[in-house]
Parts: sequence; C-alpha cells; structure tokens
Amino acid sequence: MAKLLFRLNQVPEDEAEDIRQLLDDGNIDIFETSAGFWGLGVAAIWLRDNEQLSQAQKLIDNYQQQREIRMRADYDARVAAGEEPGFWQHNLQHPMRLLGIAAFVILLLVVMLLPFWKTLHP
Repeated sequence: MAKLLFRLNQVPEDEAEDIRQLLDDGNIDIFETSAGFWGLGVAAIWLRDNEQLSQAQKLIDNYQQQREIRMRADYDARVAAGEEPGFWQHNLQHPMRLLGIAAFVILLLVVMLLPFWKTLHP
C-alpha cells in the first residue's frame, strides 16, 4: 500500500524538484498526485514500497537540514546587504494596506471598549 512521503502544498517548485531528483537518484519508487482542479486532492509524493520508507525519510531529512542552512545563510546575506526590507520598509511599500489594518484595529478596539465606556459614563 502506498505511503504518503512528502506533501507538496505551499512547497516552492525548486524544493519539490530537488526532492523528486533526490528520490530518483536514491532509486526510491515514488508517484505523485496533484491537488486537482478545485484543490480538494492531496498534492504529494507517495512511496510505492513501504520497505524504502526509512531510507526515503533519511534522504529528505538530510536535504531539508541542508536547505535550511543554505536558505538561512542566503537570507542573512540579503539582510546584511540591505536587500531584505524590514518591517517599516515593507509597510511603507504598501501604505493603503497599512492604513486599512490600522483602521480595522482602531474599529475593533472601539467596539470592544464601547460597552465598558457606557457603563462608566451613563
């Protein structure tokens, strides 16, 4: 019986391709399913032979550890070079969204505090 090995939901295409290649290089027998037109299915890589489960998981775990280190180093380099926007730079690039969120927060606070205000000032 097939075993779910790796979900592909919200996985970058380069990572999914690396995983496919890694499993192919390791002679792991897999097949892939998509989420379908409506997105109701499971987009995943499945293992055909349960005997290969531990080997496949070790390959994926090692890859993800290396990828984490590589991605973190890349992010840190972009931050050091000033290429990665900070909190304020990101929000200033989208001022209308920032104003909308601020207005929503203020409205939410007013609605939450209005009953207390009415009890204190009848």
